[in-house]
Parts: sequence; C-alpha cells; structure tokens
Amino acid sequence: MDPQTRSGTVSIAFVREALAAAHRGGADVEAICAATGIAADQLADDGARVSAATFGALWLTVARALDDEFFGQDSRRMKVGSFAALCRLSLDTPKLSQALRRIVQFFGILLDDTRIELQLSGPEACLILKPVPGAAGSDRVFAHETLLVLSHGLACWLIGRRIPILRARFAYPAPAWHREYRDVFSEILEFDAPDTSIAFSALLLEAPVVQNPRSLQEFLRGAPANFILKFRDENSLGRRIRRHLMALPPTEWPGFDELADVFHIGATTMRRRLEREGVSFSQIKDSLRRDLAVQHLTGSDASLADIAAQLGFAEASAFHRAFKQWTGLRPGAYRP
Repeated sequence: MDPQTRSGTVSIAFVREALAAAHRGGADVEAICAATGIAADQLADDGARVSAATFGALWLTVARALDDEFFGQDSRRMKVGSFAALCRLSLDTPKLSQALRRIVQFFGILLDDTRIELQLSGPEACLILKPVPGAAGSDRVFAHETLLVLSHGLACWLIGRRIPILRARFAYPAPAWHREYRDVFSEILEFDAPDTSIAFSALLLEAPVVQNPRSLQEFLRGAPANFILKFRDENSLGRRIRRHLMALPPTEWPGFDELADVFHIGATTMRRRLEREGVSFSQIKDSLRRDLAVQHLTGSDASLADIAAQLGFAEASAFHRAFKQWTGLRPGAYRP
C-alpha cells in the first residue's frame, strides 16, 4: 500500500471547498488540479477521497496562488508565511495555555471577520470562533473548518501529543459531508449551535511546550499534510498499534487482549493509554479498514465479496453496512 494512502484519506468535499475558494479568488483551478494530481472524475464523485499528502499539496498550491493561507475567507489576506510566523511566535512559551493565548492574539491581528477566544468552564477549555458583527465572510463553513484545523493542529504539535476534542459545535447547519467531522474533530457534534467551538480537557493547558526551532523546521516541511486529519505522534501507542496492524492481513489482526500481550502491557493499561490519546482500538481498526477498502475499490477489479473477505468481514452485507457508516455511500459508488 502507498504510504500516503496508509497515513489517512480526506473526503473530496474538502477538496471542492478549497478549489471553490481558489476560484472565487481568481486562481486557475485547472492548473491547480493538474499540479496536485486531482482528476476531474475524482471531483465528480461524491464518495472520492484523496490522501492527506495530496490535500496538503492542494492547500499549499491554493495558498500560493492567492498569496493567502486563509484562502480568501476573510476581508484581509493571511499572506503566505503567516502560519510559519505564528509557529515561531508560539515556540517561546512554557506551556500550552500561553501558546494558545498567543495563537488567539495572532489571529486577532491577522483576521478582520472572525475572532477566536479561549475560555475556561470548569474542567473544560474551549476555543470559540465568533464572527465579527457586520463582517462579510465569504464562506463561514470553510473558514471555521480551516481555523479549527490550523489552531488545533498547531496546539497538538506544540505539546507533542494529540489533544482529544471532547465535543465540537458549529454555528451553521450540518453540511453534506458532516460525517467527516467525526474523524476531523470529534464523535460528539452539534450543528446550528450559537457558536463554533471545540472543547478539550482544561488539564492540558498545563502541558509543556516541547518543540524547538530545530523541530519546527521539520514540522513546517511536512505541514499541512502532517496535521490535516489529526496531529499524529508517530511514537504514540495508537500509531504503533496501527503500524502493527498494517503489517498484517485484516483476517489475522489480533484481538485486544492478544495485542496487549504483543506490546507487553496489561489490557486495562492499554485501554487507558488509548483513551488519553483520544482513540480506541475499534476506531483504529475501522479507519484502517476504511482506507484499505477505498484502495481496493479504486485500485483493483476484485469483487465486493472478495474485498469484504480480505478485510475480515464474514459476510459481504456486513461490509456494505460498515462502509456506508464510514463514508455515507455504498461500496459500489467507488466503482467506475
């Protein structure tokens, strides 16, 4: 399997949003698609997915074409280089709380149409997006998605671990691709909410900033592909489990207790550590099966029954149900 495919996939809906922003900004959309390897038939397929690396390349290409890392979603351009400057500014802080306040302040200087606030409410902390009264804002959905991905991805990288989002609220109706929000943000979602916000444990505000100028260079070389889906600590238990499963056919994946023995830790300890990382064993298996299914459906002519069997499903009907739950579409929709 291509490493790009294994590292995760992004719904074509987000590709369309980025390209729509490029079009509104006067950029040559056909040239952008050609440069990033995005085909017209992919754009026409509601169920298509691209690798995180491909979407990252698209992100950078659109930003360069518009000289705007916020893709024209604000009255003021966020010129190329702004995100790198924000990263450098955030490094010089002892812990996450100070870093987040700098992120909030920086976006407050750069953007005219949206204000970000950091609020504490008991055991939870929230990053809240608030449109400035009277601001135009070309597309609140894409603007809010982009701001949350940028802010959350940077915060995770600064402390060297993924920050589990306890719940996410959005101040707009559920978009057609709202199922993707469970992977990008949280399992607990609310739309048509009074504001757009993500909540996380306030205890994480005390987490130390562990990055430095040397690690920043590596981070910027891989950005934004390295945090588009979610920040991934390659040494985290969840990522180690994913790599272990990727080396085996799904039909040979071990059970939870057996896997705990492989990693020489108790099952209770392993479950607790995964919970701290904001992931579960079943989520790891589901996301990996989904990406494998997309690869088989788009890159082979194997029958749906054969693909179901290769993925470890006892019956093709179970594969159909699972695939529709993962993507909102039937497996056949991925076939020409």
